Amino acid sequence: MADRPVALVTGANKGLGKEIARQLLEHGMTVVMGSRDLERGAAAARELHADGAAVPVRLDVTDPASVQAVAGRLRRDHGRLDVLVNNAGTVVDRLAADTTGVEMRQTYEVNVFGVVTVVHAMLPLLRASAAPRVVNVSSTTASLELTSGGADFGGDADRRMAYTSSKTALNMLTVQYAHAFAKDPALRHIKINSATPGYTATDMTGHRGARTVGEGARIIVELATLTEAGATGAFFNDQGRVPW
Repeated sequence: MADRPVALVTGANKGLGKEIARQLLEHGMTVVMGSRDLERGAAAARELHADGAAVPVRLDVTDPASVQAVAGRLRRDHGRLDVLVNNAGTVVDRLAADTTGVEMRQTYEVNVFGVVTVVHAMLPLLRASAAPRVVNVSSTTASLELTSGGADFGGDADRRMAYTSSKTALNMLTVQYAHAFAKDPALRHIKINSATPGYTATDMTGHRGARTVGEGARIIVELATLTEAGATGAFFNDQGRVPW
């Protein structure tokens, strides 16, 4: 499997992350499946029946030591990373007026600071890839234009302030990384984009979403497998670009 592209998916033991891993495996990749609970991650990898191409690892994006351990393993086993999908996320179900600073910090630790921790640790491995791709899993509700215009799904936008604002911050990370990479000759071959899966039936949505995980993962995998002509520093759903 030495010649297979190597992907890392965070939060890959269930739901959307597991489906992203499954679709990347179908693209012929070795998929390192990160999860906080290694036993659950191993069970998810077995369920994919990938003949060793699905590799479970313990990865807590809020724990820099665990992130560095995964980076070290990737360096030893592969010497590079071709695809990084920042999928791990958390949500607080609380009215905006009742949301506390503690809940905001906990959400940002995973959804924003965790992404920075992972990208920083994986950047040398991405640099070593011939065609590296980074996908940040965002949300339609992260769009300032759509949300300020009254767009909503699920009927509970006023209960997702911590989550939606963290995903808006994540989108800004995408823009800033894209600009930084473009200025650096050693990094300009990295393409990074944000993707929204839409209102998908997962644990995070209480399985109320109208879209399947297969449908939700589609745009994420598409961005993870972009050709050299593909975009970078943009925000997409499976219908095209989403306004910031």
